[in-house]
Amino acid sequence: MWKNKNVWILLAGEFVAGLGLWIGIIGNLEFMQDKIPSDFLKSLILAVGLLAGLAVGPLAGKITDQVSKKTVMLVAGFVRIISVGFMLLAIETGSVWWMIIFLVVTQISASFFFPALQAAIPLVVKEKDLLQLNGAYMNVSSLSRIMGTAVAGIFLVIMSLSMLYIISLLAYLGLFILTIFLTIDEAKTGETNEDGAAPASIGFKELFPVIKGVPIVLMTLVMTLIPLLFLGGFNLLVINISELQDSSSIKSWIYTAEGVSFMLGAFFVKQLSEKFSPHTILFFFSFCIGISQAMLYFANVPILSIAAFLLFGFAVGTFFPTAATIFQTKVPKDFHGRFFSFHNMLERLIYQLMLLLTGFMLDAVGLQHMTVMFGALSLTMTTIFYVKFRQLRQVKLPLYEKNG
Repeated sequence: MWKNKNVWILLAGEFVAGLGLWIGIIGNLEFMQDKIPSDFLKSLILAVGLLAGLAVGPLAGKITDQVSKKTVMLVAGFVRIISVGFMLLAIETGSVWWMIIFLVVTQISASFFFPALQAAIPLVVKEKDLLQLNGAYMNVSSLSRIMGTAVAGIFLVIMSLSMLYIISLLAYLGLFILTIFLTIDEAKTGETNEDGAAPASIGFKELFPVIKGVPIVLMTLVMTLIPLLFLGGFNLLVINISELQDSSSIKSWIYTAEGVSFMLGAFFVKQLSEKFSPHTILFFFSFCIGISQAMLYFANVPILSIAAFLLFGFAVGTFFPTAATIFQTKVPKDFHGRFFSFHNMLERLIYQLMLLLTGFMLDAVGLQHMTVMFGALSLTMTTIFYVKFRQLRQVKLPLYEKNG
């Protein structure tokens, strides 16, 4: 796998794009902090971009299934480069409206780029290497997040905000150039529907019978919502733990612990997959996620709060690559664009809902009671799905095959 140039292009591209993305995010926050006094208004502005991305999701998925994944990635990458110009205009004029246009265009570009990228991954390596590549890809993504935020923080001290976005622009340009050298075999499988039309030509709604027809995909899709109970309000949790312990330094310890642990989980997932089945990994680490949430009842104790984030980081670092591999191997390739577009839409929507719910619950019941409730919900959901999984095995339903 490591001799495959496409693997290195995808990983290098993700690292470069991640740097540009997180440098831009820090720049967005800096600009809004200077121009917009209301936190609620800030959240509304950020939500506009999200809604734009959700709105074009179905179209993005359909187009990704109809045309070359590489073409979609190139066009989306070019649009992302152009979008930075709107943010430079916003800085130059001091206009929030230009920033809103920047956010909308950026989110629309991402709605096309990421489903195409996820659909391209199983086309560049053999199926046996998918889990290892997914783990490596998520490690690179995590590393770019850590380095991007750190670099942006340093650059804001030594250069102007405009220069920060120019660096982000150069990163996106680097991604575009790397994508040009990508070589993908996109030969169609030849599947057709009852009317004789290729699956890529039918509507977005036709994806749902496909998902329902592969129980392990449907189960995994719903189970991926469990980590979002934690991730949606992650930053709010960290802030509240810092206030509870009256310690500013605990924030850096938590972020470091979670980030390093995540990378370790993604690194060791390949070895775990050689000893355990994918569903065993999913259920076990889903339980671990629930336990890590419940552990934050003791968030006032520094060592236990750090331990909770260590457990959570390793669990999601193992959980997400396994789930991604199941999606890439069990969903028919002709539906990959629409499926990953739908998956990204679902994650973005739930992420935002959980952000709002976390804020409400923190005000209503407090950090410690909220985390116990979320932990209990995660454990209950995991138990229900495990029981359902055992029932399906007992009646010998084809968990991994498309039902006829």
